[in-house]
Amino acid sequence: MKSKIKPEIRELTKAELQIMQLLWKKEKAFVNELIDEMEEPRPAYNTVSTIIRILEKKGFVSHLNFGKSHQYFPLIEREIYLKSFMGNLLTSFFSGSVSNMVSFLSHKESISLKEADEIMEIISGQKSNKSQS
Repeated sequence: MKSKIKPEIRELTKAELQIMQLLWKKEKAFVNELIDEMEEPRPAYNTVSTIIRILEKKGFVSHLNFGKSHQYFPLIEREIYLKSFMGNLLTSFFSGSVSNMVSFLSHKESISLKEADEIMEIISGQKSNKSQS
C-alpha cells in the first residue's frame, strides 16, 4: 500500500531554478552543456558544478558517471515542482484562495482581453469537466 504522505519539495533559489529549467528542457546534460545554454555573462564551471551538487543533496538531480565526468538529470518533474511551488504561494499569500490570487494578479498586471477570454475558457472547461464527473 502506497503512503499518502507526500515528501515536501523545497523551494529552489533563483540560481538552482535556472539550472533545473535547463535540465528539464534538455532532460540530461553535462555541466559544460548547461553552461553553453546560459546567457552571457556565463557563470564559472565551478559555480554551476556547486549548484548541481546542492540540487543533488536536495533530491532534485542525480547523475550518471562517465569516467571523471558526470551527466546530470532531473529526479523531480517540472510539473510536480510547479504544482508544489504554486500551492505554497497560494497558501502563503492568498489564504489558499485562487480567486484572491486571480484578483491580485488582475489588479497588479494588465490583463488583455485575449488573456481574459483564455482564462474564461479554462474556467468553463473545468466547470464542464466537473459536471461530467
